[in-house]
Amino acid sequence: MSSPDHTTASFAAAKAEFETAWQDPSHTRFELPAVDVNRVLEDRYRTSAPVHVTRTMVWDMETKKAWDPATYIPYVVSGGTSWGRHMLKDGHERFFRASEQRAWIGNDRGQVLEDVFIDHAGQEVVFLGRDEMTTEAGGRIRAGDNQPLFHVIHAAGGSEAAPLNLWRIVILTERRDPRFIEPFEQMVKAGLLPGFLEIYIARDLGIVLERR
Repeated sequence: MSSPDHTTASFAAAKAEFETAWQDPSHTRFELPAVDVNRVLEDRYRTSAPVHVTRTMVWDMETKKAWDPATYIPYVVSGGTSWGRHMLKDGHERFFRASEQRAWIGNDRGQVLEDVFIDHAGQEVVFLGRDEMTTEAGGRIRAGDNQPLFHVIHAAGGSEAAPLNLWRIVILTERRDPRFIEPFEQMVKAGLLPGFLEIYIARDLGIVLERR
């Protein structure tokens, strides 16, 4: 599936594409329970200094991670680039991303192409997996064939003082495949902050974290 036309692209259309894929019973989907950032931080970590994460900080992390995944999710992404950042007619932001990522199942790596839409007011990012894209230089690139395409929504929720980290994924499988769900279930069982939040707190807030 290639990118929608620049003249018709909108955040609403991107969200609708995600929701359509989410409702398809042949696809494999998973929603992480909302992460109460400060509760998990207090319960599961020792910190080098007192820290209270705000919703503004969570959103700052999401926007930085969207553009620069190699910095904020190095445990998944081993390299990549983002380009073409622009504002859409609906007032939302869009850009494109190509990165080498570890597969959800196993340790294979392949190129992942994503069409990224950002709603700054609603604090939500939609990543739509694409099978091919046009680079900034005008060349065509293709996604790796080591796994199905997938769409993801990242968002900041809750209040300013008690933020939530929200995350949903739908993998465009031909039939529902429980193997893709297991890694996400293990993440929930671990009960920790997502790795990108650990990195943001350490890197951007200057707080050393130690897991309890």
